[in-house]
Amino acid sequence: MLRVAILDDYQEAALRLADWQSLHPRAQMTAFADHLDDLDALAARLHTFEAIVAMRERTPFRAALLERLPNLKLLITTGMRNASIDVAAARARGVTVCGTRGVGTPTAELAWGLILALLHHIPHEDRGMREGRWQTTLGTGLEGKTMGVLGLGRLGSQVAKVAKIFGMRVVAWSQNLTAERAAAAGAELVDKATLFAEADVISIHLVLGDRTRGLVGTDELARMKPTAYLVNTSRGPIVEEAALLDALRNRRIAGAGLDVYDIEPLPADHALRQLPNTVLTPHLGYVTEENYRVYFADAVEDIRAFLDGKPVRLVEP
Repeated sequence: MLRVAILDDYQEAALRLADWQSLHPRAQMTAFADHLDDLDALAARLHTFEAIVAMRERTPFRAALLERLPNLKLLITTGMRNASIDVAAARARGVTVCGTRGVGTPTAELAWGLILALLHHIPHEDRGMREGRWQTTLGTGLEGKTMGVLGLGRLGSQVAKVAKIFGMRVVAWSQNLTAERAAAAGAELVDKATLFAEADVISIHLVLGDRTRGLVGTDELARMKPTAYLVNTSRGPIVEEAALLDALRNRRIAGAGLDVYDIEPLPADHALRQLPNTVLTPHLGYVTEENYRVYFADAVEDIRAFLDGKPVRLVEP
C-alpha cells in the first residue's frame, strides 16, 4: 500500500474535496493541517511516506530535505510550476514529480478585492461599525484613475480588463511586453519608471525569478505618488520588504494590499501586521473551493497513474 502524506491542509479540506477512497486499498492517505518549517521535524514526519502531495510552495522540497526521505517515490505539487521544489534533485533520487491543473481566475479576483478594500477603507469601516462608529474615512474612486499592471500575462490581463470596466486608464510594463500585446489587453505599454510615476494603483503579476526578485525597491517606490497604492498577489520577494516597510511607515505611498510575503506563514510579530495603511491576506490567491477541487482530483489521478506505471503531468526540471 502506497503511503501518501497531504501537507499544509490548513482548512482540513483535502480529504472531502476529492475521491481519495477510489485509491483504496492501493493507497492510504494522511492529511496534516499544521505547517512545519524545521528540517528535522519535517524529515521525521515524512520519512516513512512514499508519496507526498504539496500545496503550492507552502513546504519547500530542497535537496537537503529530499535526501532525508529515503522512501519517497512520488512528489505531487498542486499546479504545474513550483519554484520551491528542486525537481532535478528529486529526479536524481528517482522521485517522480507530477503536477495538477488549476482554475485560472481566483488570484485576479483577489487582487481586485484588495484594491477595493484599500481605496474604500473597507476593513477599517467594518471594524468601526462593529465598535459602534459610523463613517470615519473618505474613499477614493477608480474612474479616471490610472491602473499600472506589472506583468500582463493571463492574470495581469484579467486585472486590466476589470480596470477598463471601472473606467480606468491602464498602463503596463514587463521585460518582454510589446506594444501590440499591451494593446490587445486594453493597456498602453510604458517604461517601468513611467508606470510607477503615473499609476494610482499598481498591481503585480509577475513570476518570481532572477529577473524579478527585488524588482520593486526603494527607487521604484520613491517614484510613486503619495496617494498611490501597491498590490502584490504574486510573490513576496518581488518587492523589497524593507523598502516597502519604510515607504508605508513614512506615508510615502498611501498603502499596500498584500497576499504574499518573504516568509510564509507571516510571523505573528511581523511589522507589516502593525501598519494601519495595509490590507493583508494570508496567501489566498489560489485558495478557493473550485481550485482545490481541481487540485485534489488531479492529485488522485496522479497517484492512480503512478500506481499503474503510467505517470501523468510530469514536472520537468
